[in-house]
Amino acid sequence: MSSPNQPAPFTADDYRARMERAAASAAAAGLAGVLVAPGPDMVHLTGYRPTADTERLTLLVLAAGQDPVLVVPTLEAPDAEKCAGASALTLRDWTDGKDPYAVTAPLLDAKGRFGISDNAWAMHLLGLQQLLPGTSYASLTEALPMLRAVKDAAELDRLAAAGAAADATYEEILKVRFSGRRETEVAADLARLLTEYGHSQVDFTVVGSGPNGANPHHEAGDRTIERGDMVVLDFGGLKHGYGSDTSRTVHVGEPTPEEQRVHDIVREAQAAGCDAVRPGAACQDIDRAARAVITEFGYGDRFIHRTGHGIGVTTHEPPYMIEGEEQRLVPGMCFSVEPGVYLPGRFGVRIEDIVTVTEDGGRRLNATARELAIVE
Repeated sequence: MSSPNQPAPFTADDYRARMERAAASAAAAGLAGVLVAPGPDMVHLTGYRPTADTERLTLLVLAAGQDPVLVVPTLEAPDAEKCAGASALTLRDWTDGKDPYAVTAPLLDAKGRFGISDNAWAMHLLGLQQLLPGTSYASLTEALPMLRAVKDAAELDRLAAAGAAADATYEEILKVRFSGRRETEVAADLARLLTEYGHSQVDFTVVGSGPNGANPHHEAGDRTIERGDMVVLDFGGLKHGYGSDTSRTVHVGEPTPEEQRVHDIVREAQAAGCDAVRPGAACQDIDRAARAVITEFGYGDRFIHRTGHGIGVTTHEPPYMIEGEEQRLVPGMCFSVEPGVYLPGRFGVRIEDIVTVTEDGGRRLNATARELAIVE
């Protein structure tokens, strides 16, 4: 039985259903199948995470109408046999000195077009093409961008837990001293708190103080935070294998009227983006809703990034909330809504929540206050 702090593990049936959906999606997209290299897609579909990134071919082969097959090096087979999804697939191993592509080629349609993991090694793709010159390939991000986008109930529970841990981290960071400390010191506090609240992996701890806040992806540096600084905080990672990502902007001491006004504009834009979330809306509609508010107040050219990105077994994945993305939202999708305004040489503001699409709208997975917090 799972504890409140430890969700029930995914079962072989969960992984079987995911692999079947992936194969069906590939067929619907006109693909002969899906080839999955070690990485997030393989973890999502099988529960298998090789112990090391190796030059030895490891490849999951999925195609409608045939059983899933995981091609693995013989020396890695014992670990593969222990993965949670092992009973839902067939293992086919190959030994050093043998041609792994000769083992894999019979599993593929010799004239088919396949979706393949973005992070697959070029030498493996070239090895398959040499044996099967009639095949062609497309990256999974291009061919099946929604492969991991729609989460089931168990995945949503993990994302909610990760979001709650990030919220607890933010509540605690408000209690620490900012002024007179370096950005790196506050970033270390964020990383420590994320870990204390159950994250197994910290992916980023952005602390952008004063003019550094005008760089959306500023890495925490040695700048000493001063009284009067606006400070952008953006942090997240993985808990129970699923991501958190939240941003809040705080101020050291009382803000100026302009700083407060810019923050209020971003908060209104973020609310508009979240309010636009509903089944059937296009991803670009979320971007448009948030961007319209910032543009109305004259800061449109200072909102310099997309409004959001998907999240799941990685902290950044499709779909993306940006103009031109016409993918329709469906219940179970999860993504960030994070508009910002960045004034070079002065300060920046960003507010971010993870939102999941429900049957009749959207639900935020972050619940901390979005008003401008005053810190010392």
